[in-house]
Amino acid sequence: MVKNKKIAILSGKGGTGKTLLAVNFSSLEKGSTYVDLDVEEPNGYLFFKPKIQEVECVKVKIPEINYDLCIGCKKCVNFCRFNALAYTNKLKIFERLCHSCGGCVEICPVKALTEKEKIVGEVKIGKSKSTSVLTGVLNIGEASGIPIIKNIYDKANNYEGYIFIDCAPGSSCLVMESISNADYCVLVAEPTIFGLHNLKMVYELVNILKKPFGIVLNKCNELYNPSEEFCIKNNLNILGKIPFDKNLGKTNSDSEIVVNKDDKYRKMFSDILQNIKMEVSK
Repeated sequence: MVKNKKIAILSGKGGTGKTLLAVNFSSLEKGSTYVDLDVEEPNGYLFFKPKIQEVECVKVKIPEINYDLCIGCKKCVNFCRFNALAYTNKLKIFERLCHSCGGCVEICPVKALTEKEKIVGEVKIGKSKSTSVLTGVLNIGEASGIPIIKNIYDKANNYEGYIFIDCAPGSSCLVMESISNADYCVLVAEPTIFGLHNLKMVYELVNILKKPFGIVLNKCNELYNPSEEFCIKNNLNILGKIPFDKNLGKTNSDSEIVVNKDDKYRKMFSDILQNIKMEVSK
């Protein structure tokens, strides 16, 4: 069995086909792991319907003030680059802006600041047939899901075989963290001008991070495909093309894994997955 090959699937916006690819690849590859890092709105579990084996709260440390000790020197306020601290008539903490660096606690000359734990979300671990399913869930109102992503990555490192990472849409810090330890990236693109714009966004991201990648063109038809033209012009590796197919769309929208429903889809996704595995093995 392959030891821990992480394949991240990303796109410039939602609805392009990241989850479609990730859940079907995970279903095709026996003994694989599906990791949902779209922590603000995870939906892969709807397809797998896993039996949950473990739920772990994800905690971060935030500062807590002892007002009896605080002398109002404002050293902590001046130190914080995230504006999580302010001083009016007394010191105030804006928890949602805190990045849990601990610097304010270290710099306080009178030890008026200590740290307390705060739950920001959870990680759910389950099983669906031979597929392990790891899902990150960010609590409503929290500013950053990065602590959850880091927690899931630590857990995913203990799994063998292929790990398919369903990233959040776009090119935010969440996505950068999600692909930071990936061995290979799959960019999903639509055949429109808007789709090309979003493809260029994640294309730039994987180049900045120096990640090997290939592209899957989704919802293809016989009309002009600017995303495909961009790939050809720039000599980018097209791993496969998925046609615009109402039956595929309906099956997917019903939270069904299409490779388990139709041999035609099974072969199509198998061929793309084989191309990805060949690239990963290089």
